[in-house]
Parts: sequence; structure tokens; C-alpha cells
Amino acid sequence: MQRYFVKYKEDNYLVLDDSDIHHIRDVMRNNIHDIIECIYEEELYLCEIEDINSNRVLIKEKIDDKRENFYNLTIGIGLVKEQKMDLILQKLTELGVKRIIPLEMERSIVKLDKKKIENKLIRWRKICKEASEQSKRVIIPEIVNPISLDKLKDYNFDYKYICSLNTDKCLDYDLVSKFDNNKDIIFVIGPEGGISNKEEDYLEKLGYERISFGERVLRVETAGIYVASVMNFCIKR
Repeated sequence: MQRYFVKYKEDNYLVLDDSDIHHIRDVMRNNIHDIIECIYEEELYLCEIEDINSNRVLIKEKIDDKRENFYNLTIGIGLVKEQKMDLILQKLTELGVKRIIPLEMERSIVKLDKKKIENKLIRWRKICKEASEQSKRVIIPEIVNPISLDKLKDYNFDYKYICSLNTDKCLDYDLVSKFDNNKDIIFVIGPEGGISNKEEDYLEKLGYERISFGERVLRVETAGIYVASVMNFCIKR
């Protein structure tokens, strides 16, 4: 059953975007009386299509959905080329990440002006919305406006890590299993050229610990997926 995120509720109806109605009617080929899943304010509803051309669907039942992760994982990731960024956003969303922070870093090839940032954010948020629907989440990850590395000091996290080649401390079960539920966790991953020594030193001064992925040197898109996968496998429930 297809899932959609909605922004508005009117009495016993939820109101879908025009793009969702197009998807329901022309892609999924749904019809009158079909049931779809809708998420409104992080709550799951089963809704009936009463009119295939209307934006409103009738609420039939509210469902208790507990599939979100019991931790608040943020990935801070150096700006990378468009195709890689699209893949990273999609897969991190599927794997339960709560927030993604694109970072302007020393070795980032991609440089965004204000106009490009606005257009990118629209695209990125659409990717995350669709990935959240596909993976049956009840939230869409927050995509933060790209920031410089020093702006991370404005965020409060309970556990803070730099994905680094300069340490023997590994991201493994022994580390992750010690995380308490409902805590805020961040991993910072560099762009294609990696995190510079200067940036690692700066983050250490902010209380970040260096963490390794073991013997392998991973591409940036693989690194994000690896972190989120390990968290899913190891975290306490």
C-alpha cells in the first residue's frame, strides 16, 4: 500500500498535494474506494479515495506505527556532486537518519551560490519525501541549509564523531551498543577528498571523537550508508 505525507487536515479529511494526486491516479492507477496510507503530523492514517480527482481523502482509521528508530542520528556530510548527493539522501532516509547537514568543507568540489542552494533544497527535500514514503517512515528527515564546518558548534549532540583515517577506534557493536535511546548522535563525513587534518583538529576541539571504519577506505556515498547500516544493526531497542 502506497504511503503519502500530507500537510493539512480538514475535519475527517486529509489534503494531498497535486503531485501526490497525479501519482495516485496516473502512476499507481488507484481508483475510487481504494485505501492509501497517509502521514499527518507523524501519525499514520488509512484513508479512502472518494474522488480520484480530488485532493481530499477520507480518514478511515488511525494506525499505531512504531517503526522509527530509537535514536536521533544526524549525518553531517561534505558537499559532493549531484548524483552522489541524491544517492546519499535517498539511502540515508531509507536507513532511518533523522537529519542531514550538508557541509561546506575545504576539499568540497561543489560550491553553491544562494540561488543554487534554494533549488537544491527543493530537490533534496523531494528526494527525502519520496524515500520516506517508499521505506514506510512516519517522518521526513530534516535537510539543513548547507553550512560551514564552524557552524556545527551551534548544534547540541550527545555523541559526536568524525569519520577518520587517523585513528584505530572503530565503529562497531561495542561502541554503538553503549548509546542510550533517544540521544542525539552525529557522524561527520568528508567530501570526495576527505576531511583535512585541520578540520579534524577543529572538530576535536569541539568534542568530536575520531572513528574509523576499519581496514577499508570508503567512498563518501558508501561511508554514509555504512554508518547508518551499522547503527541499524547494533543499536539497542
